[in-house]
Amino acid sequence: MKFLTFSAATPAAALKQAQIECGEDALVVSTKQVKKKTLNTPALYEVVVAVEDAKVQSAPKRPVRTQKSTEDVLINISEAAKQISQIAKVTETNLPSRPHSKISIQEKRKSNDDVGDIKQEITKLADKIKLIQEMFWEEKSPARNNLAIPPEFAQIYKLAKISGMGSDHLDNIMKLTLEHMPSKMRHSSESVKRYFQVLLRKMIRVRHEREVPRGAKKLIMFVGPTGVGKTTTIAKLAARFSYIKEKRDKVGIITLDTYRIGAVEQLFQYAKMMRLPIEDVVDPSDFNDALRSLSHCNVILIDTVGSSQYDKDKLAKLNQFIKNSEYEIDVNLVLSAGSKLEDLKEIYKNFSFLNIDTLIFTKFDETKAFGTVFSLIHDIDRPVSYFSVGQEVPDDIEVANSDFLVRCMLNGFKRKQDANSSK
Repeated sequence: MKFLTFSAATPAAALKQAQIECGEDALVVSTKQVKKKTLNTPALYEVVVAVEDAKVQSAPKRPVRTQKSTEDVLINISEAAKQISQIAKVTETNLPSRPHSKISIQEKRKSNDDVGDIKQEITKLADKIKLIQEMFWEEKSPARNNLAIPPEFAQIYKLAKISGMGSDHLDNIMKLTLEHMPSKMRHSSESVKRYFQVLLRKMIRVRHEREVPRGAKKLIMFVGPTGVGKTTTIAKLAARFSYIKEKRDKVGIITLDTYRIGAVEQLFQYAKMMRLPIEDVVDPSDFNDALRSLSHCNVILIDTVGSSQYDKDKLAKLNQFIKNSEYEIDVNLVLSAGSKLEDLKEIYKNFSFLNIDTLIFTKFDETKAFGTVFSLIHDIDRPVSYFSVGQEVPDDIEVANSDFLVRCMLNGFKRKQDANSSK
């Protein structure tokens, strides 16, 4: 076995030299920075590799294939790790299946030793993957806004960026993490991820579900663009308040969406199935009459016509209903989780004159980018109350909580049955 040292301005460049000189079978023993980068001189890194003597002489000096990106390399390595993990699982499940009394102590020890050896190899491979990831991160990661991001943060930075989180929010959270995270926790990407998750949860405002006091009345109006799922969300919440919650409410429904026949019929059908009273209103002057006809209800859900954030006439008419009401109305802005952050901000801006109390996000099952949801909540400083996670009435509604949103951001959305089966 022979040890060779290669130097370059970046770890990845040194690794390429080693690969050209010694071939792909060379083992990376260590990598270190021997000289820091200054204004006038580049940094210097050393990579030490181990290779058999015979292979040093016979290794062809072929150029490294450049058509594969660093991401391709990491994906291939990760796939290898997954395959070894599957081997470990198979080994564990294929332990001797004979009756306990007939399995010798020696056989048990041998099986456990085999599994232990495989797990040890997986751990070594995982460490090697992280080493290579950090080397590529060092090469590709310039300082962002004068903020140097260590290699251990590569995984969480990539996950947060893919989630669609606003770059200004991401850089700010990275800065807070670097400033306040204990140095002893930075050596593990998993501990960095856990700390980052805690920080994200603290930055999400949530409106907790509260019981309606005895003798009080709660009016909830749902506003938002066309096609975000307001009517279906109202049906889910009507079922939740009147049948699912431990303390059941007397629920009534008012629809102001008389423009679309299909939407009116759909809501009337839901109300009929749940045996809930429903009223339709065309003019703001008739709104209080509808409220009086539902005086026996302590929760009244109000559906509105979907309108473009640029349709000032429809928005002004909505405002008339709110101003003419004899009761205070809790206005909920319903938004699609799959919308772009710029569009979400524009929608909120043009609906905000209605004095939005809280947000509801729908279509969680139709997107993979939840960082936009986080960025909007954080940017406008308004709480979120519910997440609609599918089309099923009444099941696909979640009372908002910060932990659920952070999990979706970093790990993707999973239905309850999928999440339970994966544990």
